[in-house]
Amino acid sequence: MSLKDIQIIAFDADDTLWENENYFREAERKFCEILKEYQPADAIMAELYKVEVQNMEIYGYGIKAFILSLVETALLISDKQVRPEQIEAIVALGKEMLNKDVVLLDGIRDVLETLAPDYRLVLATKGDLLDQERKLKKSGLLKYFHHIEVMTHKKEENYEDLLRHLDIDASQFMMIGNSLKSDVLPVINLGGTAAHVPYYTTWILEQMDPEEIKSDRFYELKEIHDVLTLFNGVKI
Repeated sequence: MSLKDIQIIAFDADDTLWENENYFREAERKFCEILKEYQPADAIMAELYKVEVQNMEIYGYGIKAFILSLVETALLISDKQVRPEQIEAIVALGKEMLNKDVVLLDGIRDVLETLAPDYRLVLATKGDLLDQERKLKKSGLLKYFHHIEVMTHKKEENYEDLLRHLDIDASQFMMIGNSLKSDVLPVINLGGTAAHVPYYTTWILEQMDPEEIKSDRFYELKEIHDVLTLFNGVKI
């Protein structure tokens, strides 16, 4: 199989099209500052990690799920002594995140404009539907995509559902994103092609070593514009 077989190219959204994860790191720092009287920052973050893992199957991904986990963590680390004004400050963190401007990553518009005439482009992301729709509308990128899929999870079964909906074989599908666990590994396991474009910060639950992925259908890129180099001479 070669890149000449590819008919659909799917893109992740957060940290592939636009900035996202850095806002979570900023919120975590503010969260630790709000609760510093109860625990040191490293202990707070350790508890938050455990809570997020436990809540993932219940809440899914996104800012709203994150804020619920922050509130639960605040109750745990304070032994339910957290004050109403501190809860109010935590909720305000979420509203601040939801109102952030959408900042496109360098080169993404050029990549989409170049690929769109020759490929069906798909946005395949996970997270909160309302929030992702908001960001997509603000981004100005909607016109490039043939189909939008906001997924609860990005596991093999979720990609199988997407491939059935698109009526395409995995060998004709390519996924591009910043997460090896969510954007690359499941697609490779299904027989598709995937490219990893790293973002400078990655959520701890999405981290893995690219050396663990052994496939000639896996491409490790340095930046999003390298996608065009990858496809140079194929169709474009």
